[in-house]
Amino acid sequence: MPSAAAIPVAPTVLVTGFEPFDQDLVNPSWEVARALEGASIAGATVRAVQLPCVFGLGAERLLEALHTLRPQLVVGLGLAGGRSDWQPERVAINCNDARILDNAGQQPIDTAVVPGGPAAYFSSLPIKAIVQALRAAGLPAAVSNSAGTFVCNHVFYALMHALATQPGVRGGFVHVPCLPEQAARSPGMPSMALATQVQALRVLLHTALTTPVDIAMGDGREH
Repeated sequence: MPSAAAIPVAPTVLVTGFEPFDQDLVNPSWEVARALEGASIAGATVRAVQLPCVFGLGAERLLEALHTLRPQLVVGLGLAGGRSDWQPERVAINCNDARILDNAGQQPIDTAVVPGGPAAYFSSLPIKAIVQALRAAGLPAAVSNSAGTFVCNHVFYALMHALATQPGVRGGFVHVPCLPEQAARSPGMPSMALATQVQALRVLLHTALTTPVDIAMGDGREH
């Protein structure tokens, strides 16, 4: 029998989601992430980590998970109320500009995520291949060109800043719609069932793990 040291270890995929925010009792980003905890996708093992919806602390928890798990792929998920589809984000900007308070009562305005850091980082996920694969599976998806300036962008930028010194590790951020129970309180709010969103994450991770180079596909939009 081969020794324990000779047994190959499956690569790790880190998926993060946020704790509930404001008046919500659930956050779809975390519900979707934790649904795939321990799953095997394209030979990799999924690990789910919940982040606080708090400037500073959210990024710190992310960096702790990167150090502990040493993933080869990282996908951050966050809620975007009002969006009706899954939207991989193209770019993270070095700016905190909160319209509302985070879960710790903070509201940074016009501050840097990383003082002295680059103005922006592009996602290293194959975002257009992901959108194509989601649509082929009958799941609504589109590339987004703005992750905003709240905690989602804060964590996205912190992730890409960390990965800039970790060659071979890819990562990015994806905004997801509300769950039906959240939308029930706001008539007309787009939503997507949890099971459908979990399916979308499976497709996304498989595509990211098996697509080393993104495709060229027109899909420009403002958000």
